[in-house]
Amino acid sequence: MKRRKPNNPRARLERSCRAILGSNHVAVVSISPSGWQGMVNWKLAKRIPPGRQVANALCDIPHRWTIYVAGLCVDQSGNRYMKSMEAMPDGNYLAEHLTDVIETCVVDQRATCNPRHLIGSGWIAIPAQVSLTEEQAYQIFDLVGAWNQVKQVSA
Repeated sequence: MKRRKPNNPRARLERSCRAILGSNHVAVVSISPSGWQGMVNWKLAKRIPPGRQVANALCDIPHRWTIYVAGLCVDQSGNRYMKSMEAMPDGNYLAEHLTDVIETCVVDQRATCNPRHLIGSGWIAIPAQVSLTEEQAYQIFDLVGAWNQVKQVSA
């Protein structure tokens, strides 16, 4: 006769939170210099209104993250483009512990961009191991107004 596993409320909570995030295709997006940050559905490129349940699922449990970092540029002809990279840190991290990883990636990515074309930078963090295409990332950054920012003055 098989013995039943003991109840594990923490594991049940983590499964529930991951299901909420997975079904809504939640990603956190941030752009600078405007400082806008919010949640989007990365699959449909639509904003997700701030909600306590989704925010708690995102911040309260560790996830295996995919981070997409881009330097947002406009050339002299007015064409928009981005120079981007994708990072998947090893292990599970709480959202608050990703800041150092993201900052390092943003600084490295901005260094690869033409300073005359650079108007800002942005990142997309997905709490799952999902690879974004460049088109999907472009749509997400366009949705949040990344190219409508005022151009930064380089020091």
